[in-house]
Amino acid sequence: MRRFILHKILPSALLLGMVFPLLAAAPQEYSDRQLKLIAQMTAQLLSRNHYRQQQLDEKVSSQLFDEYFKMLDPNKIYFTEEDVKTFEPVRNTLGAALLRGDSSFAFRVYELYKTRNNEFKAFAEAQLKKPFDFTKDESFVTDRRDLPRAANREELEKLWYLRLKNDVLAYRLFNRALDDAARKKKKEDKDETAKIAKIWEAKTPEEKVLNRLRDINNDIMQREKVDILGLYLNALAQVYGPHSNYLPPQLEEDQEISMKLSLTGIGATLTSDDGYIKIVAIVPGGPAALDGRLKVEDRIVAVTQENGEVTDVVDMPVSKAVKYIRGPENTKVTLTVLPGEKGRNGVPENITLTRAKVALVDSEAKGEVKEVKRADGKAVRVGVITLPSFYRDYEAEFRGDSKAKKCTDDVARILEDFSKRKVESVVMDLRRNGGGSLPEAISLTGLFIPTGPVVQIRSGDREVHLESDNDPRLAYDGPLVVLTSKLSASASEIFAAAMRDSERAILVGDSRTFGKGTVLNVMQLDRFLKFIGENFEAGSAIYETAMFYRIAGGSVQQLGITPDIQLPSLTEELEIGEMFMDNHLPWDTIKPVEFRKFKPEHIAKVPALAEASEKRIAASQEYQSLIRKIELFRKYKDKKEVSLNEEKRWKEYQDEKQVQEEADRLYRENSGTKEKDEKKQFDPELNEAVNIAADLV
Repeated sequence: MRRFILHKILPSALLLGMVFPLLAAAPQEYSDRQLKLIAQMTAQLLSRNHYRQQQLDEKVSSQLFDEYFKMLDPNKIYFTEEDVKTFEPVRNTLGAALLRGDSSFAFRVYELYKTRNNEFKAFAEAQLKKPFDFTKDESFVTDRRDLPRAANREELEKLWYLRLKNDVLAYRLFNRALDDAARKKKKEDKDETAKIAKIWEAKTPEEKVLNRLRDINNDIMQREKVDILGLYLNALAQVYGPHSNYLPPQLEEDQEISMKLSLTGIGATLTSDDGYIKIVAIVPGGPAALDGRLKVEDRIVAVTQENGEVTDVVDMPVSKAVKYIRGPENTKVTLTVLPGEKGRNGVPENITLTRAKVALVDSEAKGEVKEVKRADGKAVRVGVITLPSFYRDYEAEFRGDSKAKKCTDDVARILEDFSKRKVESVVMDLRRNGGGSLPEAISLTGLFIPTGPVVQIRSGDREVHLESDNDPRLAYDGPLVVLTSKLSASASEIFAAAMRDSERAILVGDSRTFGKGTVLNVMQLDRFLKFIGENFEAGSAIYETAMFYRIAGGSVQQLGITPDIQLPSLTEELEIGEMFMDNHLPWDTIKPVEFRKFKPEHIAKVPALAEASEKRIAASQEYQSLIRKIELFRKYKDKKEVSLNEEKRWKEYQDEKQVQEEADRLYRENSGTKEKDEKKQFDPELNEAVNIAADLV
């Protein structure tokens, strides 16, 4: 809950570091010919196969020109209007150049990007030697996306000055917040708070800003050619659609890992900190966790392979360092580590680990049984299934592995356990489910209906075909509530729409889901290389190839799925979803198909359920505290400009903090929850969905 307050003090760039899991891959250098082939293949795939059927003409070229500058400099901090104008002569020819394999524009712009970053770093080093006056009534626009670029270098340096002043002020305010918290803490907590404050204040705000700029600059300066080309091709893909991408080999592998929920590596997550590669998390059950020597906060300074090859990773970007730490299953890697934990000897130590397959258990489906006492006094057992994504390990399945990971199998096991525990109603929580495997969405739907249509799909040639569940077996046929939010997307929207249209479940949550109604095709470029006698890792192109339609005929695209009962939530206040994304495809309709309505008596109960829910929310101190947070969020969410006067900024923080703490106090007093347990327990939307599920019995 504290992050909600602190994001007003610290910019997101300070709170969120670049974090990478240690996966399996090998470093690879790319020749100019290989880069040319990657550019040609990606450009041809997108122009010929994307759902839009849009050729790479002058219009697309012009959009690509703007998109690439936006991708490199979204907040308009580095490039001036003068900079952009120098490249204008090639604006309308970029598409034709890419079809020839010519991506020189991308590298020329990136060279200027590196120059501007070096200049900003030098400017910061000089400027931060002088004190800022935090009594002046200056301000900084934190979100410059809709503003014009600085006209020239003079305006750019004024912008740099304000940005640096804001960054330093953010750290100063965070120090004040820590000191303020330490004074208010109970005696038994003061030592721990003081310890945290001492660690945080080990460097001045100015030193922290410089260290962060150094890490960012290292990453920008040391990107390889294939990574720069990847940015450019990704900009091209984004012109065609917001979910189209080019994935270089490293990111391509990350995509596969998210689908199969396992990785090959040492089982740790890292980030960049002051030039070092720092451990930020250890994955339970992985090689690092089982070995026990590698700890959070340890810093990796060198990596040694089994063949004895040593690589110094100090000042190396994280994205490059992970290539040396990764490697095939059952191979060894030795990390030279500076201990970060006090009490260890503080000298470098070598830790040799054997890379292995690591299951990402935190992303699996999970089940929990809650007992609810209804208004009529009846106790009802409600099962809650949290499904973060529609995952499926296609690689293991192709090998014939009978235990290949599938979300449908995991949910079926949870439902079987619910049956043994005499669960009377079920909530499927899809609030943070961004999608995944289409076949899994269909098979998961089949767990709740005997047979029937699930989704219609219209391809680029405008042919429509129907996907159905043809397995008559049922895993569960009782009352069902599906909980969604604006973050529920793609496959989760297909499942939710099928449950709603067939009247199998009641939908509750935000006013709509994300609205991602396009089918994505992942095309590995390597497969085309054999026809020209080439063999290297070329990455993948992802593009929208078809659109999803509900069995009732409406598109899932743009507008999402509307619930039967809307609940107050913080995600409802966010401007997220397909409708806010550039170049998205529009909503439309096609002919509905015949389908059976399975639980119309549930839908008939919606008015009474909604009325009971509204009364509970009005009487719930837990929910009222959330509503106070929502009101606070509304007050600050659209604020794009912050004061650089320290006392004014501190007053804004204190006002917000006071409202936040009052909301938290109301919740704790009426729920018996201790402050340290608040984050785990505070979920009024889920609790209300459970109450609705109990009423539905």
